[in-house]
Amino acid sequence: MGMSDMIAVLMILGGAFFLLVASIGIVRFPDFYTRLHAMGKGDTLGIILILLGLCVYEGFTLNSAKLLIALVFVGLTNPVATHALARAALRYGLKPLLKLDQEEKKPSTTSKSDALET
Repeated sequence: MGMSDMIAVLMILGGAFFLLVASIGIVRFPDFYTRLHAMGKGDTLGIILILLGLCVYEGFTLNSAKLLIALVFVGLTNPVATHALARAALRYGLKPLLKLDQEEKKPSTTSKSDALET
C-alpha cells in the first residue's frame, strides 16, 4: 500500500466519521435549527472528504475529474440548501427552542425595596 493509498483511506475514514457525527447530531439535538446545523456542516465536510479521498485513490484520470466536479457542486449547493431551509422555517414561524439557565428559572428572592436600599 503506497502513501497515496494511505492518504485516501484516511480521508475516506475522516469523511465517514463526520457523516456519522452529523447523523448522531440529527438524532440527539432538540430542535430543527440545531439539527439542521449539525447536518449542514457534518454532511458537507464528510462528503467532501470522501470525494477527495476517492480522487486521491483514483489518481489523475477522467474519473477523478468527474469526482472533483461533484465535489465543487456539493461544496456550493449544500450550504445554500441549508440556508434556504433555515430561512424558510423562520419565515414559516418555526421558533428555535430556547432553554433557560438554571439561574434564570429561579424566582428572585429580593424585593424591589430591598434592591433600592442596597
